[in-house]
Amino acid sequence: MTEFDSKDYLAKVDAWWRAANYISVAQMYLKDNPLLRREVSKEDVKVHPIGHWGTIAGQNFIYAHLNRVINKFDLNMFYIEGPGHGGQVMVSNSYIDGSYTERYPNITQDEDGLKQLCKIFSFPGGIASHAAPETPGSIHEGGELGYALSHATGAILDNPDVIAATVIGDGEAETGPLNAGWFSNTFINPVNDGAVLPILYLNGGKIHNPTILSRKTDEELTHLFQGLGWEPYFVEGNDPEVIHSQMAETLDKVIEKIKTIQTQARQKPAEEAQQAQWPVLIVRTPKGWTGPKEWNGEPIEGGFRAHQVPIPVEAGHMEHIDALTDWLKSYRPEELFDEKGYVKEEIRVISPKGNRRMSMNPITNAGIVKKLDLADWRKHAIDTSKPGSIMKQDMIEFGKYAADLVKANPDNFRIFGPDETKSNRLNNVFTATNRQWLAPRDKSYDEWISPVGRVIDSQLSEHQAEGFLEGYVLTGRHGFFASYESFLRVVDSMITQHFKWLRKSKTHTDWRKNYPSLNLIATSTVFQQDHNGYTHQDPGLLTHLAEKTPEYVREYLPADSNSLFAVMEYALADEDKVNVIVTSKHPRPQFYSVAEAQELVKEGYKVIDWASNDHDGEPDIVFAAAGTEPNLEVLAGISLLHKAFPEVKIRFINVVDILKLRSPKVDPRGLSDEAFNKLFTTDKPIVFAYHGYEGQIRDLFFNRDNHKVYIHGYRENGDITTPFDMRVMSEMDRFHIAKEAAQAVLGDKAQGFAQEMADKLAYHTAYIREHGDDIPEVQNWQWETID
Repeated sequence: MTEFDSKDYLAKVDAWWRAANYISVAQMYLKDNPLLRREVSKEDVKVHPIGHWGTIAGQNFIYAHLNRVINKFDLNMFYIEGPGHGGQVMVSNSYIDGSYTERYPNITQDEDGLKQLCKIFSFPGGIASHAAPETPGSIHEGGELGYALSHATGAILDNPDVIAATVIGDGEAETGPLNAGWFSNTFINPVNDGAVLPILYLNGGKIHNPTILSRKTDEELTHLFQGLGWEPYFVEGNDPEVIHSQMAETLDKVIEKIKTIQTQARQKPAEEAQQAQWPVLIVRTPKGWTGPKEWNGEPIEGGFRAHQVPIPVEAGHMEHIDALTDWLKSYRPEELFDEKGYVKEEIRVISPKGNRRMSMNPITNAGIVKKLDLADWRKHAIDTSKPGSIMKQDMIEFGKYAADLVKANPDNFRIFGPDETKSNRLNNVFTATNRQWLAPRDKSYDEWISPVGRVIDSQLSEHQAEGFLEGYVLTGRHGFFASYESFLRVVDSMITQHFKWLRKSKTHTDWRKNYPSLNLIATSTVFQQDHNGYTHQDPGLLTHLAEKTPEYVREYLPADSNSLFAVMEYALADEDKVNVIVTSKHPRPQFYSVAEAQELVKEGYKVIDWASNDHDGEPDIVFAAAGTEPNLEVLAGISLLHKAFPEVKIRFINVVDILKLRSPKVDPRGLSDEAFNKLFTTDKPIVFAYHGYEGQIRDLFFNRDNHKVYIHGYRENGDITTPFDMRVMSEMDRFHIAKEAAQAVLGDKAQGFAQEMADKLAYHTAYIREHGDDIPEVQNWQWETID
């Protein structure tokens, strides 16, 4: 027996737990007099107490015992708070261990500091009622239900010494993403990676219903988790004198199990590792534990009525203040706080020290960032000395660069996706690495699957892939997530929460480090879905993210391989950004040189001389394109217009960084009115082909001088049809573009040309219905430079 197993030590764990519970309750209700050292008045109580009590005592119990095993086993451990609004937990415990004061020196370690801590909780200008970027030790937004296991797994990849203690609320356990998260064990290599310790906290109630898993028997849960490849351990009760010993004994077994798995696995190379049966700890304690047992004849503890603020006390309604003070006094604060008002030294002494505190673990603050080696994509550059003469598949070409990145960054760069890496034409990546997969393998059939690999894409879950990437970059590493464009909408709420995390990290703290960028590659786009058709068409992520605070969002639409190379080099090197890169995996003409690609990324746009004939003078019409197919169709439309009307002065602008065109009134990076007018003129017609919804382009021109803009974007039309017909359905094709451009410049003089374009479209429609393929004129088109 060690000192950590003694009754005296467990008594201190109990005292820590009671102190955390006391502070957590006080945070909900009080803004002054936090230690009740005088009679409580209405001035001491918040006008509108806000918070969620239900999971607090159970989580504080778990946190206190995790501190114990950190000390006993010298663990590198951090805490993920999965239950929604239990923000007091991480705040209260970090206040006791001193780290909250280290992060926020104005929250002092005395009664006045405790008063301030109570006041700011769920209070204007204060802190949230859930774990947030401002919370020491957090990497997971507390209200982001469903992603705890995914974030935990992303965090421990390539971090072999760390354990992610991941508390899962039993309401969260009912979500689809969390259930997908149980498959994380398929991808954890016990040699190279750390460990996830799931702690399923079954307290019996959600907001207004019982929870499903809490009504399952231990036998049923054992079968469930064993079937999923986990080994369940149970802790249950509500008597502190009994459950502390049970928790300590069980948690010791869990940690010893993890250490045994890792020790045995690490006697062999990582390439020989097998999937481990990691432990899952299932803790059953009542919802609202240690709080009011009942109110108005109805039970509180043990179910949904304990979810939020359990008793009605507020500054304007003090008739039940005795119930609140009795509740607070039940924790025996006189045993917990010294004369200064801080938690007593004999309790605080059991805190882990320094960075062993979960609230100060470096992994929870961008980890120990290792700069990404960006390799050199230029050796894979495409020769575009004759623009458009070479056909390449952009994602196949990018795969060569991605393989170089894998080789150059063997332990801090990963690729994630939902079973689509090969479909997204990233095959070249597998010249450098395999998919990481620890489950049984069929060597006669499986492709590129082994226990060690830098690609994780073998689970068909966008939530899991996005969660892995978020956990990976939030702990200081680099990577990207590639998916079909429409399927990124499955996780747009996750992407939004990540954006919010970045923003609050910068605007609400001064101690958060910079995070590597979150990079999302969208392929299988709206303008070429082939057999998938309309169901797989949705470019709305561009619109969705364009509404967010502009400092943290970038949207790139490279038109060819060189542009994609240059964009990815820039995006991967960036920090504190959500980068969306929309590209093509299909054969496309290659247009832009290395120099042009680099300028396109640096400036966001470029006037393309070889596709313009205004010779830096005044054009008759401006064409602009953002996206692979828009670029192709505008250039083809320019060819048609120039051949018919060579006297028309044309300016063509390719746009890669679409948000750069916004006004500086909207986006600090935006073009000034002077620069915008120089580019687009103030009075000439503009034909703008865009990959996304047209409203996004309309917004760009709303507060500019030139409103003669004709937009050809995605118009929510689609079918099982040919690639070119998908563009025709949205009128984002060369014939519609050329027709509208001619009419805008020449008016009635373009009537014959307009009819010719209409005839071409009619011919196209009849042809594809007869032959099932696009017309030869489209398939065989090649660019000829205009003069």
